[in-house]
Amino acid sequence: MKTEWSMDTKIIHESQFPDPHTGAISQTIVPAVAYAFPDAETAAAVVAGEEEGVYYGRYGNPTSRTLEKKIAALEGGEDALGVSSGMAAISIALLGFLKHGDHVLVTKDVYGGTYNFLTSLAPRFGIQFDFVDCTDPDSMIKAIKPNTKAVYIETPSNPRLTILDIGKISEACKSYQFPVIVDNTFMSPCLQKPLELGADVVVHSATKYINGHGDVLAGFIVGKKDTIQFMRKKLMGDLGQNLNAWDAFLILRGMKTMALRVERHCSNAQKFADYLESHPFIDKVFYPGLKSHPQHELAKQQMKGMGGIVSFEVKGSLIEGKKLINSLKLAMISFSLGDPETLVQHPASMTHASIPQEERMKFGITDGLIRVSVGLEDADDIIRDFDQALTALFSDSEAEITTK
Repeated sequence: MKTEWSMDTKIIHESQFPDPHTGAISQTIVPAVAYAFPDAETAAAVVAGEEEGVYYGRYGNPTSRTLEKKIAALEGGEDALGVSSGMAAISIALLGFLKHGDHVLVTKDVYGGTYNFLTSLAPRFGIQFDFVDCTDPDSMIKAIKPNTKAVYIETPSNPRLTILDIGKISEACKSYQFPVIVDNTFMSPCLQKPLELGADVVVHSATKYINGHGDVLAGFIVGKKDTIQFMRKKLMGDLGQNLNAWDAFLILRGMKTMALRVERHCSNAQKFADYLESHPFIDKVFYPGLKSHPQHELAKQQMKGMGGIVSFEVKGSLIEGKKLINSLKLAMISFSLGDPETLVQHPASMTHASIPQEERMKFGITDGLIRVSVGLEDADDIIRDFDQALTALFSDSEAEITTK
C-alpha cells in the first residue's frame, strides 16, 4: 500500500530517487539531445508514446521529465509539460484548444503578457477572444458564443488580486464541454489546487514561486495525459519551446524549499498589507488576506494561504507612484515576482504598459497602482522601507504646497 505523504514532504521527495548507478541524492543533469535504443521496435514505441522514454531533446529530457512528474503529482494532474517560459505555457495551453475561427473567454484582469498574446498573435491565427468579468459566472455564460472553445482565468489575478470562484466557473462550463484553463502562478501548488476544484488545465510561470530564486525562465502545463501528450508533440516540440536540463535541475533544487518560502511570503505579505491598510497616504489595498477584500471569504475557501503579492494605490497620481518606488532603499524595482528579494513595480508603465490606458482603466489598473512581491526579508524591515519612502514623498508634497 502506497503511503500518501503530506504536501511539504511530496515537494521534496515526489518522483525523485537516488541515482541507481551512483547513489547520488541530488538530481542528475542529463543534457543529451539524442538517445539510443536497443532495437527499432522500442524506438518506435517511445516515439508513439506507447512506452515511457525520451527520444529527442526538443521533446524533453530525463531531468525535465522528473520535474514534470513532480509538478503533476503536486497539482493532482495526470501529467505535466515543462516548457521554456511562463508565456510558453500560456500560449501552448491556449493553442492546444483553439484553432482558426475559435473563440475564448478571458478574465478581464489579466497578465500583460497574456493580453499581448491575445491582442497581437492570436488574431494572426484567426483566434477570437473577449475579456469578461468572471467574478460573475452568469455574466460569463452570457458572453459565450457558438464558437467559444475555452475559458481562461487567473486567480488571484495580476495585478489587482481579484479572486475567481474556480468551482462555479468550472461547473458552469461543463455543459458546454469546453475546458477551463487556470493560471495558478501567484499561488503555486502549495496554496491552491485548481484541478481539484474542477478546472481542466493549470498553467504556471515556474520562474516565480516554484523555482523561487530569480534565475530560471520556465513554465508548466498540467492536465490529462492525452492533452499533455498532444501539447508536447504537436506544439512544444514543433515550436521548439522545450525546457532544458540545466533549468529543470535548478527548479528541482529550488523547489525543495518552496513550502518554507511560500509560508514566509504569505506571512510577510499579510503583515505588510495590514500596515498599508492603516496608512493615511494609501487609498486602497488589494490583498485577499484583508477582510476588506471583496472576495476575502471565497479566498479562504479555495486557497490555503493568501500569497505573497500585495497591490495598492497611493494617494495622488502617476507622479506620486513613481516617486514612491524611486525612494525605496531595500525593495528593488523589477518586473518579476516570487524571488527572495522584495520586488516592486508600477504596472501601468511596466508589466501592463502595452495595454492602452482606456483598456487598463476598464481592468482597474490605474496610474497610481503599485504591485509588490513581498520577499523573505524581515517583515519589519520591508515595512520600515516603505514607511520612510511614503513619509519622504508626502513631506516633499506638503513642502511644495507650502512654498507655492
